[in-house]
Amino acid sequence: MQRNGMLECSVCHSKLMVQSPRTVSRAYDKHRSKVSSKARALNFLLVVGDCILVGLQPILVYMSKVDGKFQFSPISVNFLTEVAKVIFAIVMLIFQSRHQKVGEKPLLSVSTFVQAARNNVLLAVPALLYAINNYLKFIMQLYFNPATVKMLSNLKVLVIAVLLKMIMRRKFSVIQWEALALLLIGISVNQLRSLPAGTEAFGLPVTTIAYIYTLVFVTVPSLASVFNEYALKSQFETSIYLQNLFLYGYGAIFNFLGILGTVIFQGPSNFDILRGHSKATMFLICNNAAQGILSSFFFKYADTILKKYSSTVATIFTGLASAALLGHTLTMNFLLGVSIVFISMHQFFSPLAKVKDDKPAGSVEFVENQNHRSADSSFVNMAAGAADDVFFSENILVYEDEINL
Repeated sequence: MQRNGMLECSVCHSKLMVQSPRTVSRAYDKHRSKVSSKARALNFLLVVGDCILVGLQPILVYMSKVDGKFQFSPISVNFLTEVAKVIFAIVMLIFQSRHQKVGEKPLLSVSTFVQAARNNVLLAVPALLYAINNYLKFIMQLYFNPATVKMLSNLKVLVIAVLLKMIMRRKFSVIQWEALALLLIGISVNQLRSLPAGTEAFGLPVTTIAYIYTLVFVTVPSLASVFNEYALKSQFETSIYLQNLFLYGYGAIFNFLGILGTVIFQGPSNFDILRGHSKATMFLICNNAAQGILSSFFFKYADTILKKYSSTVATIFTGLASAALLGHTLTMNFLLGVSIVFISMHQFFSPLAKVKDDKPAGSVEFVENQNHRSADSSFVNMAAGAADDVFFSENILVYEDEINL
């Protein structure tokens, strides 16, 4: 008999766990079921690296401006960033192929590449969204200081949580939703009086245009992150460097199309992708490339929520660095906002707030019945339930056949 996701034997009352039919991929479920100390160490290193890279990014963007404006095309920076990531993916693929075990399918064969390209075509969606988002990052710097940009980017966590629940069927507890609400409060506190009053841009009040860019700035990368995580994990058995080659290749194509668009509408001078670049922009390109590569490891081996929450840790680093290097003032609103954000992060990842995930599909867990039968009634129950036991065994066979299909 099946009840509450369990198959229970009518004779011995032992239980078999029935797995949820919704899953990203069996390969990922198998990986998730084997959480080791190496995986925890990897998550820690990912968080530390993400804090440094994400914290530096808005500062490098700010330093790249001359008299409050960019002398280079932001699309050219994004294109060069994608090219750098493609080169890194190719180098790592060559390195990985030389260390393959005997009997493994060669990574650099044409058949492997074509099959992987077909299986990972969904990566074109986040690549397009990332191309749009990378341009929005530069636009946001025109209306907010670096610390505020980082706080605004934390709004993505709530949108990502909703998208994860809708697309990947991720479960969140009430405490975790409350933690996300605290996150929004912390961001709102930091936003107070962050814009100069009376300033205008494109003929509209800066507050209006800033809110429009904020809405797009939050929604587009959130969709990109969720689709990216789903695409990477749905083909978990594919090498991450091969997947990155497709993702960054699509990104380079989309950004190159953007460059062609600027050439058509603004003149052939925009085809010079190196025009207006400085040492700061070169560091910015390297930082963006490293940040993108690190994000792919987050999405495939960790979690999008962890990626976005780790970025909030960079808020303190960004605020302190912008105050030390750029002379920005750390306001009381900023300090209070950061405090609330960290309380939210602690609450979200608290063991009391976590929801027990379904067991990975493709495996069956045997659950011992803690209410042991007494010795006096065991023989009677076995004789009386013999017919039911046969029926139960047949159901198990049918269930196993369905799993194999």
